[in-house]
Amino acid sequence: MKEVGLQYISQGKTPQEHLKNIENACKAGCKWIQLRLKEVDMATYLNTALQCRNICDQYDAIMIINDNVSVAKAVLADGIHLGLNDMNPQEARKILGDNFIIGGTANTLENCIQHIEDGVDYIGLGPYKHTITKKKLSPVLGIDGYTSILVKLKNQNLELPIIAIGGITEKDITTLMQTGISGIAVSGELTNQVNLEKKIKTIKKLMVQKLPANR
Repeated sequence: MKEVGLQYISQGKTPQEHLKNIENACKAGCKWIQLRLKEVDMATYLNTALQCRNICDQYDAIMIINDNVSVAKAVLADGIHLGLNDMNPQEARKILGDNFIIGGTANTLENCIQHIEDGVDYIGLGPYKHTITKKKLSPVLGIDGYTSILVKLKNQNLELPIIAIGGITEKDITTLMQTGISGIAVSGELTNQVNLEKKIKTIKKLMVQKLPANR
């Protein structure tokens, strides 16, 4: 799997807005895209995902589909991100094969351990703080929650890329990276930005500068 860094989770009121925001993020230098459509029919999801695949190919970006394994397989996405109540990662692996990236949402240490046992490639751990982009929000972790979970995983010699998610803004990155996470996923922070290229460069710089020395 390519290095996990900054992931953009798509946002928009319509599928076309999602695609516009995805293209803007890719054009500005984001190399990880997660298409996250909710409450759309299968045909709409499939059509939007095909267009997303074309955009990601154009900008050499990794394309992740949120939740929908059948869509991910049909459009030859690079990966799938599964929520806690979605298909089990082991089942998804059987359907998608070894070359697909499989990520899983986690909110607790137990979630993380289960995902590692199930063979995911990365964990989306969160939420860091309150976010309006998710309707059913798990308990907010905050910096103490991330620190506690990362330390316990390390003490058990359990290593996997951990992506922080949930209401993260530029000012949060320095402190978050010091917990030992591998990257961050953002949505609102990269949507409707006036100077998106500058924003992405700033975020990436903060992430690289603040990586712990032992990683």
